[in-house]
Amino acid sequence: MKFRLKIYSAIFIVLLSIGISGFMLFENMSLINAIYFSIVTMATVGYGDIHPKTEIGKILTIIIIIGGVGTFLSIVASITDVFVNRREEKIRQEKVNMVLGLFFSEMGNDLLKHFVQFDHEVDGLYKNLKISTEWENEEFNNAYQLLKKHRVSINSHKGDLAALLTCMQSRADLLLRLIENPTIQEHEHFTELLRAIFHLRDELSHRNNLSELLDSDRKHLEGDISRVYNLLIFEWLRYLRYIKKNYGYLFSLAIRTNPFDPEATIAVKN
Repeated sequence: MKFRLKIYSAIFIVLLSIGISGFMLFENMSLINAIYFSIVTMATVGYGDIHPKTEIGKILTIIIIIGGVGTFLSIVASITDVFVNRREEKIRQEKVNMVLGLFFSEMGNDLLKHFVQFDHEVDGLYKNLKISTEWENEEFNNAYQLLKKHRVSINSHKGDLAALLTCMQSRADLLLRLIENPTIQEHEHFTELLRAIFHLRDELSHRNNLSELLDSDRKHLEGDISRVYNLLIFEWLRYLRYIKKNYGYLFSLAIRTNPFDPEATIAVKN
């Protein structure tokens, strides 16, 4: 849409420049009159106070009308579309983030608490994701960069695989509602996260005894956990950035239940 607007604008400027130059050259108009006449002609206003007197001027006017009117109307239509699409995109993002809020409230935070137990290198996250009310775009950007460099090291012996499975199975209805939500289907990263969660749940549920696993099997599960964990952390950070900007009261609760802050407490402190 914006590309089309740029094309129409470029054509409009070219036609306007031709009109101004031509009317100044062939009709002996002043710069102001040439600009004025070119614009009112392309905009189909046509007050009649200025009109071409020469044959060449009339031909130029016809060219400006044929090419300019359509271009001008296309620009107006494109600008309208840009604003309408921007508003629709904002509404869509609001819906997506509302669903994300539900996900983290009902399941996402609990999953992170389980994954933190498995993460052998979690101390680095404790340091870099201790989010506070003072965080702004710079702090969030730095956290994103640090997360990209963070090497997730999952050790399934450190956590409780059975408890993790129970957590996911108890929210089966929520997962189904989320995956069926057409709004979420447009959010590629979150859809990928849900797919990874479903896969991990299925992998865990198909094993009869999660406490007695072959080393190779355990390593496979650790890879599945790492996939979900990585996707989940980035989605969590993105969501916190959004509510920090738009919903302070939600952000306050999020930092008081931060799974990467061992000192976090639900109690509000001065």
